[in-house]
Amino acid sequence: MSSPAAVVPRRALSGRPADTVAALVDAAVAEVAETGYDGLTIRGVARRARVSPATAYTYFASKEHLLTEVFWRRLTALEAPRLKRGQSVADRVSIAVRDVALLVADEPELAAAITTALLAHDSDVQVVRDRIGLAMSGRLAAAIGPDPDTRVLQILTFTFIGALLSAGMGYATYAALPDVMAEAAGLIAGNRR
Repeated sequence: MSSPAAVVPRRALSGRPADTVAALVDAAVAEVAETGYDGLTIRGVARRARVSPATAYTYFASKEHLLTEVFWRRLTALEAPRLKRGQSVADRVSIAVRDVALLVADEPELAAAITTALLAHDSDVQVVRDRIGLAMSGRLAAAIGPDPDTRVLQILTFTFIGALLSAGMGYATYAALPDVMAEAAGLIAGNRR
């Protein structure tokens, strides 16, 4: 069964509930920096946010759900990438993913925790993960240009998600991802403008 947080979109929250969710998200970031993923609990986050565990569970069904929300909020806070017409698809893709790649680059514990959370088999995580996927795909579609070839878009989206996972697991650096994606876009899309 889905938690109320998955049923009621976050954007509908205002006033005190929105403040509570924001406090929980901020507390999760601070808590995971101290405890890592394994030590993170909803109870610990609730204590840090100064709310009851029952209140925390009203909004987040699990620590994975909460961590996925942390990434979602950071992603939606990003400005749209500034893409220019004369640039190659590879350059536009690099620009489009740069800010996303760096969202957690300086927070290794958070990066590892979010990577693990995004892979959870949890319906609440799935809802947020789908939103994240659509947002990333939208950034890449804008970089490819008008009427993007759906095959190119799908391959670049899969490549970027794989690159983020690789960085989250420590096999690559987040800072290197824009260049990796530019190279992938060049190979997949050629030198199109």
